[in-house]
Amino acid sequence: MRESILTIPISEILEPKEGCPICRMRNMLESRTVEYIMGAAMMEPDVRIETNRAGFCSVHFSQMLKQKNRLSLALMLQTHLDETRGQLFSRKKLFEPKNARKKRLSEINESCFVCEKIDWGMERLMRTFFEMFGDPGTRQLLSEQEFICLPHFDLLQSVAPNYLKKQELDSFNELCGQLTENYMNALYEDVSKFCSMYDYRSSGKDADWGNSRDSIERAVGFLTSRQP
Repeated sequence: MRESILTIPISEILEPKEGCPICRMRNMLESRTVEYIMGAAMMEPDVRIETNRAGFCSVHFSQMLKQKNRLSLALMLQTHLDETRGQLFSRKKLFEPKNARKKRLSEINESCFVCEKIDWGMERLMRTFFEMFGDPGTRQLLSEQEFICLPHFDLLQSVAPNYLKKQELDSFNELCGQLTENYMNALYEDVSKFCSMYDYRSSGKDADWGNSRDSIERAVGFLTSRQP
């Protein structure tokens, strides 16, 4: 398939052979959005309206705190807190039915500006990803991936029928299933090896841990799509 502005990011995502490719896709969008919001964008009126409305989830607050420009985050928090305070505790709102405020509180707690941008970007990248699956080179790159994490295996299984015809869908599901199952089997062996190394019969300075030393972290990443 001839590369275009849309297909180049997918090709770049599939070229590495380490970890989950859909995690890399999400991480790319996440990194770009966090950098964008912590830069000059935080002074753009339309962006501030959206961040005041949506706020941020704990994962993306944590990532923003690791950026150098803490003033950007403070300014966004200042107006987001003021917006939220007005939405929940203005005199007019105090006389609303309790259910109305409860619903509004749930919406505030469950929304995140970065998550919304990632969802928007993922939808479009997924469309391109499945369009490219018909290309043998793309299928080969996908088959060479280390694994697909469990949450993203679930995502692909749920959205693939929207993009692929029956024959392609069967091939895609089989390929993704093999990647996920094979890695899960290997991961189980590594975690089991880690547990066995705490048996006194396996102890000693020359004990062979194999690939088990980081198996806990890898298992958490595989099960959650987030590395601890």
